[in-house]
Amino acid sequence: MNASEKLSQKAAQSVTRRFITWLKSPDFRKYLCSTHFWGPLSNFGIPIAAILDLKKDPRLISGRMTGALILYSSVFMRYAWMVSPRNYLLLGCHAFNTTVQTAQGIRFVNFWYGKEGASKQSVFENIMQAAKHPESGTRQK
Repeated sequence: MNASEKLSQKAAQSVTRRFITWLKSPDFRKYLCSTHFWGPLSNFGIPIAAILDLKKDPRLISGRMTGALILYSSVFMRYAWMVSPRNYLLLGCHAFNTTVQTAQGIRFVNFWYGKEGASKQSVFENIMQAAKHPESGTRQK
């Protein structure tokens, strides 16, 4: 083992030791009992649902709701950064949600306003069809 490998191994051990010490500390228990932990953890349901929706028919995507979720997560990313102490878990949750919702927004725009948009049914007809047959959005084609 050369000197740089020994140094990196020593650094990894130091980081691991500090992390384990923090896990055993009263500060960590206090963090687990705070809204700084449970708030972001519960918010992770939104991006997880959006990931699951990536496989569904784009006709089922609400453009307004997707836009609202992008704005909501953008605002809360800023909040998570500015609050003291910084809430990195909340920041990560909303960064993740903004990314996934943006992907949904791109799917929405491509479906309704893409090149083949002229040959598609009207928005109203698509919504009515999706309402009559909600399971059609979950089938693999």
